[in-house]
Amino acid sequence: MYMMTEVQKIVRIPPSRLGEDIDDIVGAIASESFEGRLQEDRSISVLVDKAEAVGPGKIVHGDGAVYQTVKFKQLVFKPLDNEVVEGVVVEVLGFGAFVRIGPIDGLVHISQVMDDRVDADQENGKLIGKETGRVLSVGDHVRARIVSIELNEKNPEDSKIGLTMKQPGLGRLEWLDEDERKRNGESGGKKKGGSD
Repeated sequence: MYMMTEVQKIVRIPPSRLGEDIDDIVGAIASESFEGRLQEDRSISVLVDKAEAVGPGKIVHGDGAVYQTVKFKQLVFKPLDNEVVEGVVVEVLGFGAFVRIGPIDGLVHISQVMDDRVDADQENGKLIGKETGRVLSVGDHVRARIVSIELNEKNPEDSKIGLTMKQPGLGRLEWLDEDERKRNGESGGKKKGGSD
């Protein structure tokens, strides 16, 4: 889930940057220091905005840099257990598909793609339902549910997010539209037949 938060942290302003406009410096350093990083609350900072210095900075003896408290707003992404997310398939392998959900990728294991036996066509980067003939490939937009979360503190991009698309209302968006049309067509026919 995406959310805006306001935080206060300390940044290190190197001696080479002293003398520049303080708000420009702390904004640039806060972006470099926190964007793309895992936060204490297990969220990933996506964007830092409206950074401003708070009070005077502190100089540490022997360092020469200024340690400045900075207040800023940040857009964060925090994956939640059982959250329904939408994303784009970015890679298809023999064991499943990787789906980009915000700043990280999640894996839909081949057994969690659909209620059908799924074969992998690795040469063409596709997962194909044996009975339904439905195909999942790179670039497809999907809706999935998060079933497991293992965040990597050192490199959030290497986090492991498990996804499923097997339940009703989940899957490739075209499949969901197709299913909706079938349901409407069936229920529409019943209503017509019942009112005659």
